[in-house]
Amino acid sequence: MPEGKIIKAIAGFYYVLSGNETIQCRGRGVFRKNKVTPLVGDEVVFQAESNTEGYILEVKERKNELIRPPIANVDQAILVFSAVEPGFSTSLLDRFLVLVEFNHIKPLICITKIDLADESEYRKIQQYASDYRKAGYDVLLTSSETEEGVKDLMPYLEGEISVFAGQSGVGKSSLLNVLRPDLELKTNDISSHLGRGKHTTRHVELLEVGKGLVADTPGFSSLEFTDIELEDLNYCFPEIQEKSELCKFRGCLHMAEPKCAVKAACENGEIPSYRYEHYKTFLQEIKDRKPRY
Repeated sequence: MPEGKIIKAIAGFYYVLSGNETIQCRGRGVFRKNKVTPLVGDEVVFQAESNTEGYILEVKERKNELIRPPIANVDQAILVFSAVEPGFSTSLLDRFLVLVEFNHIKPLICITKIDLADESEYRKIQQYASDYRKAGYDVLLTSSETEEGVKDLMPYLEGEISVFAGQSGVGKSSLLNVLRPDLELKTNDISSHLGRGKHTTRHVELLEVGKGLVADTPGFSSLEFTDIELEDLNYCFPEIQEKSELCKFRGCLHMAEPKCAVKAACENGEIPSYRYEHYKTFLQEIKDRKPRY
């Protein structure tokens, strides 16, 4: 049986890319019975009724899935944050990074609008970029206006399924327009390509950008840590996880425990204080979360 990847889902139809052909498929009733909904990004087995139509018979095991956009098997999240307008927020970025790490999605930090930053702001951004690189993250500084750094994104997209995420107004659409001008994504009004605004049709589609696929509905439905447990948070901060191996006590949460290597690393400047403060804030948020029954 032929296999392929769902690249678009709309009105009960699934468009499966198999080789160079796209087959319009419906799901078999067995999916409804087993409560399996095929998602964009799924690897599937299908039966072709003709050159252009068929039925999905099997959805292969997923490595991850997101609720919004409803997409499976995401390889990486391009976390888009502006240097200014709106101002750069390490707290919001760290929140995104925790969610991405928890979902086993590779993050890439992309700081936009660097052409609008004055000298002082630019120095701060460079310091933040240095901090995150030391923590093990790739960071790109870009400007859609001057196109500085934007083409550096292309190698990261190759062979991957990527989702662009970040707060409104940071320039996600502008970046995609530079990478693929024929998309003509609107940057002020909400774009019909993004499935919002005047058009009521809401669907997810994987667009070819360079030699990769990009989901055209950026965003996460929630930035709350609903599924993350206290012991998980450690693993979502790579530099904290690395230092925690040296803590005296196993299961150290790096709060009040004695001989904590993470706190020592913060005191001597190996871990930026703001990263540790965000870790503590998020830990408290998880502690205060109402239990689910």
